[in-house]
Amino acid sequence: MSESLEKFALNKNIGKQGLIHRVGLIGCGGIGQQVARIISQSGIEVVFVEVNEKRIEDVYRAIHTQLDEVINRWGLTQGDKRVILSRIKGTTDYGKTRDCDLIIEMISSSDPLRDRIELFRTLETYVSTETVITSSVSTLMITDIAASMKHPERALALNFFASPEKVRIVEIVCGLQTDEKSHELVKRFAKMINRDAITVNESPGSVSTRLIVTLINEACNTLVEGVSTVEDIDAIMRRGFGMQHGPFELADMIGLDKVLRYMDHLFDEFGLYKFKASPLVKRLVRAHQTGVRTGKGFYLYDKDGRKTGMNITSLNIKS
Repeated sequence: MSESLEKFALNKNIGKQGLIHRVGLIGCGGIGQQVARIISQSGIEVVFVEVNEKRIEDVYRAIHTQLDEVINRWGLTQGDKRVILSRIKGTTDYGKTRDCDLIIEMISSSDPLRDRIELFRTLETYVSTETVITSSVSTLMITDIAASMKHPERALALNFFASPEKVRIVEIVCGLQTDEKSHELVKRFAKMINRDAITVNESPGSVSTRLIVTLINEACNTLVEGVSTVEDIDAIMRRGFGMQHGPFELADMIGLDKVLRYMDHLFDEFGLYKFKASPLVKRLVRAHQTGVRTGKGFYLYDKDGRKTGMNITSLNIKS
């Protein structure tokens, strides 16, 4: 006899709380997987779009593993896991997003502005005119992305942090043409997934991105100068300032390729030396050692993203 999913529901009243019943994720990397779980655990259906079937299988496998780890810490039951997974569907077909109330774009791209402009145009051909489309851009302007849309008023930036499971806050950025109805829907969504939404003014770089990349950059400069080690700098910032992760751990989680891209964008916009990327970041990116995703960054990681040791133990950096 099959079990009723409602028996294991984490929140049986979630469907009555608002108009958001289904969310589409475009791209489902490490942060996207956490976001998918958070949304599903809040009682909302998730459909994620990936580039191929193998990538979809990898995402499912990763989410299974992540949920098992939570179960091992007594954070969930097996019934909870079944319900969460039942609400998450992967596809390569943008048409499956047709019934979504909200889209969250989380792609990784070598040409982020052009590719997002093209993606938003594509999404508009599939989704309802009522669907709000958001992007996880950190240094791009949502106004630039929305400018070529038929309905630019429904575009916003929605920025999750490097550990969305632990960080209960999201940044919202409205574009020049964003309407209040779309803004309110995204704020309602944040409340439904138990996150505090802070709306910030549009700028080249969100508040969190501008501050964290300068911290990472200065940590690299301190390391290169021989003032301290990777582990000790991280420990000082964690234990001395209450950060959940030190700057090098954060850089690995975000991805050093993304950190470099963010800094390049900010340097181009402002021309300030504080946004000029450290040669150490550039060197690691050239070696394709970009952090958790590749298994090597400042630290070493296993296939499940768990830290296993140090990658940077000695330095020979030339600017």
